[in-house]
Amino acid sequence: MQIEVSGLHKSFLDGEGHQLHILKGLNFKLEAGASASIVGASGTGKSTFLHILGTLDEGDSGRICFENTDLMQMKREESSAFRNKTIGFIFQFHQLLQDFNALENVMIPALILGNSRTTAMERSKMLLDQVGLFDRMHHKPSQLSGGEQQRVAIARALTNSPKLLLADEPTGNLDEETGRQVMELLLKLNQENRTTLVMITHNQKLAMETNSKFRLENGLLNQE
Repeated sequence: MQIEVSGLHKSFLDGEGHQLHILKGLNFKLEAGASASIVGASGTGKSTFLHILGTLDEGDSGRICFENTDLMQMKREESSAFRNKTIGFIFQFHQLLQDFNALENVMIPALILGNSRTTAMERSKMLLDQVGLFDRMHHKPSQLSGGEQQRVAIARALTNSPKLLLADEPTGNLDEETGRQVMELLLKLNQENRTTLVMITHNQKLAMETNSKFRLENGLLNQE
């Protein structure tokens, strides 16, 4: 078992000081190399769960075991190092740096990890080729289509060969055909690289393409 979440709770205070209990003892399991989609209404806590799973946020209580390591027990510095080395993120709005070209955007995680510029560049070129953008590597985000920008974001997420890939509405800002192409690419990379994939989506058709599908409702995840 690669990921096992048990008894995860998370609450927030609203603008009037009232406590909102978002995750209510959530449980989740996923085998190494598998893919899972999470669906549910807006505001149910899907992104909150993904951010906690990716150590971008902290849960109030519970356990998140990843290869026998409890992420909830990590200190902030440990979480940061673990996240950069082990987890890749893909967001709906790309989050690319506009002043850098595609190649430079993909290189950034490797440089942060301490790789040499030469090593980072070669790895990034290979990844851009893998996502079909080798001939667009010197273009800045403003010169790329929405689908191309998302492909750059996918390449960037894979730069440090993560064991876990987390995607938050990766096709939500794309037209249907482009979204389908991006989804096919994600599943192809999941299968070829054996990178565990957890994806949030509102697209029921795309959700059915993953190995398993979960619905987040009333603070709990249920497999469908």
